[in-house]
Amino acid sequence: MAHAPESGLPEAVDRPWHALAADAALAALRATRDGLSTDEAGRRLAQHGPNVLERKAGVSAAGLIWRQIDNPLIWVLIGSAVVALLVDPADGTQNGLVILAVVLVNTIIGFAQEYKAGKAIESLSAMVPQFATVARDGRRVQVPVAELVPGDVVFLQSGDKVPADMRLIQLRSLQIEEAALTGESVPVDKTTDPVADEASLGDRRSMAFGGSLVSCGTGLGVVTTTGNGTELGRINTMLSQTTALQTPLSIALRKIGVMLTAGIAAISVVILCVGTARAVWEGGVDLPTGLRESVIFAITLAVGAIPEGLPAIVTIALAIGVQRMAARRAVVRKLPSVETLGSTTVICSDKTGTLTRNEMTVQALYLPQSGEYHLEGAGYAPVGGLLHEGRPLVSAPDDVLVLLRAGVLCSDSTLEQKDGRWQITGDPTEGALVAAAAKCGIDAPDTRARHARLDAIPFESINQFMATLHDGYAEDRRIIIKGAPEVVLARCANVDPAPAVHQVEAFARQGMRVLGFAHKWLDRAALAMEDCAAGFEFIGLQAMIDPPRAEVIEAIGACHRAGITVKMITGDHRGTAQAIGEQLGIARAGEQAVTGVELAGMDQAALRRIVRQHNVFARVAPEHKLGLVQALQANGEVAAMTGDGVNDAPALKQANIGVAMGITGTSVAKEAADIVLIDDDFTSIAAAVEEGRRVYDNLIKSLAFVLPTNLGLALILIYAVAFFPLVGKTVDGQVVQDLLLPMLPTQLLWINLVAAVALALPLAFEAREPDVMSRPPRDPQEPVLNRFVLFRTGMAAILMSVGAIGLFLWRYDVEMAARAITGLTQAQIVSEAQTMAVTTVILFQVFYMLSCRSLRDSVFSIGLFSNKAVFVGIGAVLGLQALFIYAPPLQAVFSTFPLTPQSLLLSALVGAVILPAIALEKSVRRRHRARAAAATNRRRPAAK
Repeated sequence: MAHAPESGLPEAVDRPWHALAADAALAALRATRDGLSTDEAGRRLAQHGPNVLERKAGVSAAGLIWRQIDNPLIWVLIGSAVVALLVDPADGTQNGLVILAVVLVNTIIGFAQEYKAGKAIESLSAMVPQFATVARDGRRVQVPVAELVPGDVVFLQSGDKVPADMRLIQLRSLQIEEAALTGESVPVDKTTDPVADEASLGDRRSMAFGGSLVSCGTGLGVVTTTGNGTELGRINTMLSQTTALQTPLSIALRKIGVMLTAGIAAISVVILCVGTARAVWEGGVDLPTGLRESVIFAITLAVGAIPEGLPAIVTIALAIGVQRMAARRAVVRKLPSVETLGSTTVICSDKTGTLTRNEMTVQALYLPQSGEYHLEGAGYAPVGGLLHEGRPLVSAPDDVLVLLRAGVLCSDSTLEQKDGRWQITGDPTEGALVAAAAKCGIDAPDTRARHARLDAIPFESINQFMATLHDGYAEDRRIIIKGAPEVVLARCANVDPAPAVHQVEAFARQGMRVLGFAHKWLDRAALAMEDCAAGFEFIGLQAMIDPPRAEVIEAIGACHRAGITVKMITGDHRGTAQAIGEQLGIARAGEQAVTGVELAGMDQAALRRIVRQHNVFARVAPEHKLGLVQALQANGEVAAMTGDGVNDAPALKQANIGVAMGITGTSVAKEAADIVLIDDDFTSIAAAVEEGRRVYDNLIKSLAFVLPTNLGLALILIYAVAFFPLVGKTVDGQVVQDLLLPMLPTQLLWINLVAAVALALPLAFEAREPDVMSRPPRDPQEPVLNRFVLFRTGMAAILMSVGAIGLFLWRYDVEMAARAITGLTQAQIVSEAQTMAVTTVILFQVFYMLSCRSLRDSVFSIGLFSNKAVFVGIGAVLGLQALFIYAPPLQAVFSTFPLTPQSLLLSALVGAVILPAIALEKSVRRRHRARAAAATNRRRPAAK
């Protein structure tokens, strides 16, 4: 037998194989239909490498830990702890260890959040089979898929996964399921004939692509590319090169961290200088001693000004959003994605399985005598009535039953219910025929039993029809033919083809796939090709489509009302995409779908322009989907991408947020996505957007609550260093004057971590604002620290600092004046005044949190008891504060002193001052908004 020449393969093997004739492809690959020799295959394996997908190593556990530590605020805390331990080993050890414990807790939380990294590339490798049947040395053998090389001749049969990209050179009734790669909703009929050079991936019918599934027939193909050179490999490469983008919230929080770090560092230097100067000039200590004491002040300022609890608040608030979204059938794989949904401006959706059911459905029938009929229902469920001229029919006419029975008999698919869901076994197109018949009471197994199949001519792309022979009739045996309408009509003598052709064109404009049916009698039990040449009686047409999900139309409408644009990006045909886009309200009036071929010829500027002007894109390849998402992002959009196929994975990963389908989605798509929809329901996306906006609103409430505490603590310490009196302190047997601390570092950590977190978290449970889905998306460029947050932070911080400083000084002066009576030492008096200042801040936070439940209106407008978590948080904080004040173990750790009831009452009264102040501020802002709205209405021209 002849073998391929023993001369290896040229390096340049990348060419349009689909456009070459089969023999030309073999010649270019220096192969024959008998396959390669073992020696030649070995040489090519050494030249081209194994047929495997390259894997990119993920982030190690150590890398994830470093990512949590490499944060400006964390470095300030670590530096503060180290300085405390080195400068003042005696008193600073406790402070330093507590600060380091805070860093450890934050690191653990962040590490746990990111530990489950995406494994999309590993999932891709699972799509490639382990062994393939090839021709080697003129014999049919099985070899490991990894050893396939260009030029290998591979045998394919039903049920096989295609092991590499190959040019088909011989086939019989070969159909391949490519939905995961191209978005094509039905198996593709393959051919050995070359196709146009510029054909899109889904139109390259002379090719079989690695990772796709043979659903019917047999074939022989010559391998053209292996490994990362295949279409699956190209997706793998795009996936490995695509980097997940930071979310708007993470970017904003990092900016806040940098700003706070710079501000804290600057103020700490000032504090260090002022404190040292006062200690030396007013206290009479030497420079090293004054510097050491001032360092403790600077550390205290750093600890007080840093919102240590903010990472935990954000993480837990997002986790609460995750739980709420899970209850709405959306599983979040990456925590920050919850917030990103709230700022989404564009949703790019795949069609097949996302906007549509991925279940072919017969929606219309055409009978030559009685005209057009419509079938209700969608999907494979045999539920739905029959309509004629808009009127429901109690029973199907005889000619309709004949047409539907023909669809059952001239097909092989079966329909059954599994786990409450109707599923088909076999070809989706034939499954649609069986489901349509069931809607009109035709039982497929019973019909097939009464009219047993005697013979069949399988569908082949060269013939464009399938024929079956049946008995069980009163007369002779009957041939039923099913296929392309023009092919079937050409074999019929009883009908004027013009009306039928006109109807086919009308169905096609609606994006439907049309099959024609005809029958005739035969007087023998065997079927030959010449029996199918002519003499048939035309029965009618069945038109089907992968229908839109009924609930998707309302979900898209909700997205439009929320200011979100929905775009459909699919690998399906232009006509189908256009029709579905119009039905769903995605396509604008008069808008035509843009194809992948058109996109391929555009530069970046044209791509950015076209993606603004059009909403439906058809026949696109994976790189086109990725390019469209990148163009949207270049236009400043926050893009969400939904999909279920392997071809969607690179775009899912590139998008600001990727949403995969849980039922029909491939493992590759799920691993690349940020969110997985359990029920494959597009409506869950609208619900997720709503939840994302609620989460962001509540995070802003948490920020508006937490930041005033840190600024207020910083103001308290700055005032203390500049204006507090110096107090006597014994150092090495000598009494020296030292700066008076209103709060210790450990007490500041108590405020920032325990109290602030326990009070901020209930805000994450607040219900959504009434207008959450009727306002435009949040501008991702809008700073989190907007004018409102900054003003509210400044106002609340000033009120808190004035109250805490006033009570501290009052309690210190009163007790110092009465210490001859009370017998308290100066250290005890300072501890009591510090405890009262901390308690004032805590109670201030309790009242301020009630005001933050609604940023615009009174707490009574949303219902005082609408969020029971608020009162749980308040109860927890009051209980913890009681332990902080009165429990001996906590007194030892935090240097606190028990307060009298009168002191507690006074702290509560001072803390409550924030309530009328915030109420006045809200009232002023409401009046300002009302005046602005009235002015806008006056400027708006009257409607004509």
